[in-house]
Amino acid sequence: MSNKKRIKIFVIISMAMLSICLLRLAQLQLLSSSFYNDEITKLKLQRCKSLQLKTIRGKILDRNGCVLAVDRPQFQLCINYELSSILDERIRKSRQAAGDDVQTDFENLQHIISTCSKFGVEPEKIEKRIININNRIWNLRSFMAWARNNPDKKILEKYDNKINSIPLSVAMADFENKFSENKRFELISQIVDVADLNKSWPLLELKTDDDIFAAQLEFLNTSGVEILPKAKRFYPYNSVAAQTIGWVGRPQESDKQLFADDKFANYLNDDVCGRNDGIEYVCETILRGRRGEIIYDIDRKIVSETQTQFGEDVQLTLDIKLQQKIENYLSDCKQNKNCKSPTAIVVIDVGTGEIMALVSMPAFDLNRIRYDYGTIIADVNQPLRNRAINELYPPGSVVKPLILVAGLESGKIDSDEIISCPAQKAPRGWPNCWLHKKYSWLGHDDKWPNNARNAIKGSCNIYFSRLADRIKSAVLQNWLSKFSYGHEILDCQIQQRQLNQAAGIITSGRSKNIILPQEKRFFGIGQGNLRVTPIQVANSMATIARSGLSKSPVLLKKSKSENSTANTDIGISPESLAVVRDGMAAVVNESGGTAYNEFIHADFAARDVKVYGKTGSTQNPEHAWFAGFAEDSKSRAIAIAVIVEGGQHGSSDAAPLARDIINFCIEAGHIGNNQFSD
Repeated sequence: MSNKKRIKIFVIISMAMLSICLLRLAQLQLLSSSFYNDEITKLKLQRCKSLQLKTIRGKILDRNGCVLAVDRPQFQLCINYELSSILDERIRKSRQAAGDDVQTDFENLQHIISTCSKFGVEPEKIEKRIININNRIWNLRSFMAWARNNPDKKILEKYDNKINSIPLSVAMADFENKFSENKRFELISQIVDVADLNKSWPLLELKTDDDIFAAQLEFLNTSGVEILPKAKRFYPYNSVAAQTIGWVGRPQESDKQLFADDKFANYLNDDVCGRNDGIEYVCETILRGRRGEIIYDIDRKIVSETQTQFGEDVQLTLDIKLQQKIENYLSDCKQNKNCKSPTAIVVIDVGTGEIMALVSMPAFDLNRIRYDYGTIIADVNQPLRNRAINELYPPGSVVKPLILVAGLESGKIDSDEIISCPAQKAPRGWPNCWLHKKYSWLGHDDKWPNNARNAIKGSCNIYFSRLADRIKSAVLQNWLSKFSYGHEILDCQIQQRQLNQAAGIITSGRSKNIILPQEKRFFGIGQGNLRVTPIQVANSMATIARSGLSKSPVLLKKSKSENSTANTDIGISPESLAVVRDGMAAVVNESGGTAYNEFIHADFAARDVKVYGKTGSTQNPEHAWFAGFAEDSKSRAIAIAVIVEGGQHGSSDAAPLARDIINFCIEAGHIGNNQFSD
């Protein structure tokens, strides 16, 4: 081929290539640069980092807006992994082999550890925490290195290809079998896309403002150490209403399903959630907020930002100041002779059904529960149990007003009929008169005509055991049910979560559905297999106070229209109600009434309050009761139930507590005239 021909071919090829370049240049000039900017952005996003912000729980409030639970900032001295890892010999040797000067960093870390003693934490504990941080991250990186380098298929199949279910020990055994130590170290070192590598880890809590200020000065120019705030659940009233409010702790596996599909609400490793039982648990879906997120690109510029959504507040019907006063009173051995005895008290606003006090003693400090849990769970008095709604007791004589209603309404007795209670022992298999047991020469016949109102006044076992025996089992059971016995009655359910509460027992137990005939006589005095909760007893008293209108008690405060649950008329005639109320008034206001001696000097009439009550005591187990209601001339009323475990007499052990608590309610302005209060 001639030179001219070769030159011609070269020129043609060169011109073609030049044309391609010119066309590409024109494309770059003519087309919008947005396409290329988008491509660059995509590349940057491939190396972006996400900062997850913390969730903020909503507050729990009482009926007056007092804060019962709130997320409060807690300041922690934190260290990042780049600095903490210097204490890890594996990392230190690796950096030394790469030519890094780690000695200075190591000395700085040792200085940090020793300085922490100024804030009340021993250097040995700080060092142990750093070792735990390092081991956690090393194990995570090791597991990921194994998972990304052809793990044994048999292991995967054994765990249904759910790699996160495979134990670390199993994974590491396979890892060591496949790779040498140096190779494993190399593979582990390549794992750098772990969020834990970039987070700060807490070393200690800075408890005071002085600690925070001192730490800021001490570590002002220390790279890798910072002071960070963290939300901590705080309970301003400590142990008051502890079982009802509940507490927060690490989420359990069942909890993690609650927000599993919500990226911004699901639980991270250091999150907390409401622990079963209590409002923190029941209202988790309301209280839990949604975390925010900030995404940075490779240049540390914000690419996108999702705002944190605070959890919603929950308001309870409790009057926390009233509850606090009751709990302090019960704990004061100078005022309460049974201060060491487990006790439950319920106070209900009769008109609305709102629970104003739900007391269960002993209690526990909500701010200490996560530290003291082992001690608390081992306590024989079970402080975690909410006795007011989740402990079953024989009701004793506080059931007698209900038995009288059942007898009057079923036509088995009229108010004037006398059931004789002579000064003699009852026949075999029948309950004895408590008066005769105490004074062998006395029976209720010696005090008054033993008719309906006087039988309530004197709490006559003979009268009520005979009356209950007359009533058909199904009828008796039906009336107990109408008065809320045998049901979970507290209206407090949020998305299938409910406070743990006992339904009670209104059958003989040996039969699923009925009260056996021979046991009716014992149901008549609140013994036998009959079991109730204090809230059921208080609610039955509220039903009588409402003239036979039953209403479910409520604990969650809503709007006025939403919060007032519907009334159900259980069908008590005005005549029967009048007899029952007359007898209950006599219990506390007339000489010979079982609680008269404890109420005689209370002078509630001067405070525009009239009290109706019923004492009770049980044997096997032995407990003391008082139940009743108090009302004023303005149609305001409260219902109350008090039980003292181990108490011997309702009159002397429970009635004084009820008397003083009614007085607390007057002082709080819930009933009567409080002009004489402090």
